[in-house]
Amino acid sequence: MQNSVWMKTVMEWSLVRGALPRTVFGVTAVVAAVLIVLMLVDAVRDVGRNGGRSEALRDSVWLRPLLVSLIAMVICEVLGTVAAWLVSDVFVVFGVSLGWPVIFTVGAGFAALGFALTAAIRTHSFRRICAIVLIPLIILSTGLGVDGIYGEYQTVGSLVGYTPYASIDSVDVHKVSMSVEQWLNKAQQNALPDMPKQGKVLTVDIPNTKSGFAARKAMIYLPPAALSKQPPALPVMELLAGQPGSPGRLVAAGGIAAMMNTYAASHHGLAPIVLVPDQNGADTHNSLCADTTQGKAETYLTQDVVAWAKRTLPVAKKASMWAIGGFSQGGTCTTQLAPRHPDLYGAMLPVDGELKPTNGTVDEMVQNYFAGDRNAYDAQVPVNAIAATGSSSQALFAGAGERDAESIRNMRTIAAAARKAGMEVTELLVPGTGHDWHAVQAVWKPGLEWFGQRTGLGAMTKSVKEYSQVEVLQ
Repeated sequence: MQNSVWMKTVMEWSLVRGALPRTVFGVTAVVAAVLIVLMLVDAVRDVGRNGGRSEALRDSVWLRPLLVSLIAMVICEVLGTVAAWLVSDVFVVFGVSLGWPVIFTVGAGFAALGFALTAAIRTHSFRRICAIVLIPLIILSTGLGVDGIYGEYQTVGSLVGYTPYASIDSVDVHKVSMSVEQWLNKAQQNALPDMPKQGKVLTVDIPNTKSGFAARKAMIYLPPAALSKQPPALPVMELLAGQPGSPGRLVAAGGIAAMMNTYAASHHGLAPIVLVPDQNGADTHNSLCADTTQGKAETYLTQDVVAWAKRTLPVAKKASMWAIGGFSQGGTCTTQLAPRHPDLYGAMLPVDGELKPTNGTVDEMVQNYFAGDRNAYDAQVPVNAIAATGSSSQALFAGAGERDAESIRNMRTIAAAARKAGMEVTELLVPGTGHDWHAVQAVWKPGLEWFGQRTGLGAMTKSVKEYSQVEVLQ
């Protein structure tokens, strides 16, 4: 059933654009409009029956439900907005600010629910049916609205962990036959090996031989060149999702396949191989991307994953050909791991990362993850790692959403430490975005061109400043 055409079609319905969200928003608006019009008509009709007297207006049994519903709507909007603000910016339940667009969307959802619930209680017959039908529609519309702001869940399938991608065992992956430079020479001679027009996203269980870390399936993007029988030694981007998050959601929300295929189409089939391993093991778990009493995530990401890729895929071996990047917690992991392993990673592409690994207070993390060893925790803080083991041969290409003030401050602090260590640094601001995947896509598009130039895939067609979706801070 899972592999049926019908199931695949449903699982791939978009939650952020297209027919599904438009239909939900449209039906919700129509039902709400019908309910309001019917309530208004009944109120006006009742006033007419009573000769338009002011006391009739005051005492009308049909007007009262409308007034009470409107009052409930206002009260619920205030309460919902305040509650969302408290969760977002006061108690910081999710570890980051949700941003005002999300707060106001939640407040509007509470307002609509307050109106519908009150109408369901105070009205009768067809009006009550409309109000009851409206309640789940409002909840669904609010959820889609919030998801549209974040861009986390791109498809119906992403909600339930469904993946349409085949296993890596379904394709033949050949060993490296040449360098990127040799591939480009063959392109000039129209002598490239046969390859598909587009790359493929695949799944794989990466063995946890050294770490024993219980990771979920990883995702991999192989560009057309990697799927030829004579592939070149390609650069690698190791990308990490946020928490909660998963490799599959990073591939979908980050628009990885489309971004890489577009790049490969204009670079003779060349693009970085993208590795998307699982750094947490579950949506509800934060590994801190470190070797702790809760699992050896750092060993998994930097030894198991890297060794498997170098053994199995047509990838380049030098650190200058490897980048690591991520969103939110994945961005924090990026600026932890790269400076701690300059022999593996030559570039960093974090977006909306944190200033330090975070899951509770520092004291709680020291006890719960590092058995009371504060020095072990401090060594994982990015600015400390950069100062201790970061290399001037590394480069940082970082970004943050304009509405995510904390992430902007974090980025600037880490960038300053990287510059002090002699690294090449680029800082980007993404207007109109916050702590969301829209910011990620806006940063990684020029980031891909930047990394492609660093690794010899091709020169950038324009400077970073010419990308309309980002502003260069420094």
